[in-house]
Amino acid sequence: PATGAGPVGLRRRPCPQPPLPPHHPCQEGSHWSHPRPRPLPALAPPPDDRLPGRAVPLAHVEVGGRGDRPPLVLLHGLFGSHGNFQTVAKALVRRGSGKVLTLDARNHGSSPHSPLMTYEAMSLDVQHLLTRLGITKCILLGHSMGGKTAMTLALQRPDLVERLICVDISPVSTALTSEFSAYISAMKLVKIPDGLSRSAARQLADDQLCPVVQLPHLRQFLLTNLVEVEGRYVWRVNLEAISNHLADIMNFPIFHKPYLGPTLFLGGSKSPYISSKDYPEIQRLFPKADVQYIRDAGHIVHQDKFEEFITAVLNFLPPP
Repeated sequence: PATGAGPVGLRRRPCPQPPLPPHHPCQEGSHWSHPRPRPLPALAPPPDDRLPGRAVPLAHVEVGGRGDRPPLVLLHGLFGSHGNFQTVAKALVRRGSGKVLTLDARNHGSSPHSPLMTYEAMSLDVQHLLTRLGITKCILLGHSMGGKTAMTLALQRPDLVERLICVDISPVSTALTSEFSAYISAMKLVKIPDGLSRSAARQLADDQLCPVVQLPHLRQFLLTNLVEVEGRYVWRVNLEAISNHLADIMNFPIFHKPYLGPTLFLGGSKSPYISSKDYPEIQRLFPKADVQYIRDAGHIVHQDKFEEFITAVLNFLPPP
């Protein structure tokens, strides 16, 4: 459903369709043989004596852009990392945006682990990073879980957010808890022997995930979290914290006061994550929202239709 009219005050339209091809993730694999596989441990969190309710210092990467334009802050989705948006960040800067920050959420990538995994906590992390970097106003873009974090921050601290872009996610509950719970259980059961090459370890983990995570591109995405630490393969995501807070991640906090800044909900036409039934809540919380769909894109819009995604984001940015 890439065309059609939304409710009054909420524009819903397809995005422009440049003829350039989308980017595709590369896949890696190799045959393996090794005796006595052992259980795959979780990556031990960095030493951290902060209280669970305190912000954690987020790992981030900055791509320099024009100093006369507001910085963009890009927030990845569940099981992702800042690397999911590195190509996007470089493309935006190359085409004239302000500087772009890509972050690792708590319990993801290189950011510290914490037993707490709520949107309020993840929003606080981003707020503290903005303060630390001296950023008083930014444009926030978040995909999926990152989109809900971005919405939470905009609703809590509208003074920090000049514009908001939510990629394939709505401010409502996402009914996929059991599906993600199965993925986490499958990841916990992966066993990899020590001493394998990275490609062999990935192939072995891929084989073990396959019965539960049947889509190859989804397995490859989860496997980006497989890292080698001192000769052993571990998951860098905090599976325990994610598992314990899965209901929080799939839901959305309750807010009563709307965010009045310009907002773009950018969905994939093949994805169910932004539905017409979500429009009333979108309009209640984000009255200046514009809903657009990128034709033939699934949930990972920026990967499925890269050029169309970049064009839509650039068109939404404030004029120079």
